[in-house]
Amino acid sequence: MIESERPREKMIQFGVGNLSNAELLAILIRTGTKEASAIELAQRILSCDPTGIHYLTSCTVEELSQIKGIGSAKACQLIAAIELGKRIAASKETTRPCIKTPSDIVNIYMEEMRYYKKEYFKIVLLNTKNEIISSENVSIGSLNASLVHPREVFITAIKKSAASLVLLHNHPSGNPQPSKEDISITKRLSEAGKIIGIDIIDHIIIGNGSYISLKEQSIL
Repeated sequence: MIESERPREKMIQFGVGNLSNAELLAILIRTGTKEASAIELAQRILSCDPTGIHYLTSCTVEELSQIKGIGSAKACQLIAAIELGKRIAASKETTRPCIKTPSDIVNIYMEEMRYYKKEYFKIVLLNTKNEIISSENVSIGSLNASLVHPREVFITAIKKSAASLVLLHNHPSGNPQPSKEDISITKRLSEAGKIIGIDIIDHIIIGNGSYISLKEQSIL
């Protein structure tokens, strides 16, 4: 590869925005193998899953290491870089986000949750001004009443003096339509919240680029 087309030199000369996904990955990979260059290794990663670059948002070190030419060291480098990107995207702003509509929640959490391969059930804690205090994972796995117990949902809300909370989970299928279990759990937790004095103001289900608010559907 001529020097002007090498990813690092290209980034220095033309800026990072002019690099392809494969070229960006090649810079993180750094070196190739006897059989393949860093660019070719990057292309292997991008072609091993139909989602392309989005594959990296949910894959593990073990999964990456199975790609020919990507050992555990390179896999760790890539996963660490992706995690940094996630943390930057999720880092708190100087002012707490204020939640007025379901789309306010979706705009914050969609990119984090839409590619999860398992169901993640979160609670988003709000203060009296409907500003986000924090968000917490309550369970990981198929949503059911045994995993999402009122005790697990409200213990953190009580400790952090939350005035209300939003329930939030994803559907790995990409279809955000609520199941009977989703609706049953929502009603159960809503009743518990009324007793404790911490309102559940919505339950939002995240799909792949779409969502459903149980509040807007008049289920909650």
